[in-house]
Amino acid sequence: MSTDDAGAIGILGEETLEKLVAASQEAKSFAYCPYSKFHVGASLLCTDDTIYSGCNVENASYGLTICAERTAMVKAISEGKTKFKAIAIACDCDTDFIGPCGACRQFLAEFGLNWIVILTKPNGFYRTVIVDKLLPFSFGPGALEMAREAIAAREKDARATEPVDACN
Repeated sequence: MSTDDAGAIGILGEETLEKLVAASQEAKSFAYCPYSKFHVGASLLCTDDTIYSGCNVENASYGLTICAERTAMVKAISEGKTKFKAIAIACDCDTDFIGPCGACRQFLAEFGLNWIVILTKPNGFYRTVIVDKLLPFSFGPGALEMAREAIAAREKDARATEPVDACN
């Protein structure tokens, strides 16, 4: 059974949503995962309706593994796309919907908190959520800007209260 908590059908349309789910399932077939055997595929819908797909690519040095979500996003970003509508994520787990890892959640949040994540099962069922629900209290570009502004204000206040040496 599918659950559309994010209202994806109304935003994307049923045909586009089904196309993304199918593309993520297809991308999963290209996964290079000789260690975990955990195949993951992702399909990313840009705001211009371009779709980029990616799969997980493992490495014997586990920390160098690249997840499907980041593979799809890096492909899009490397071609100048930085605005996204949705990403569908597929794996072989048929008992539950599997969400992105923490690193991928942060990567998704870098490009906005109000876009759709479609978690899929092999049978085509899906569940939709908004990025913000996957990573509440996220750290992103806005946090850096707020920190810069706070530092600048403190520095300005410090300069304003420095004693003036009238002799020099």
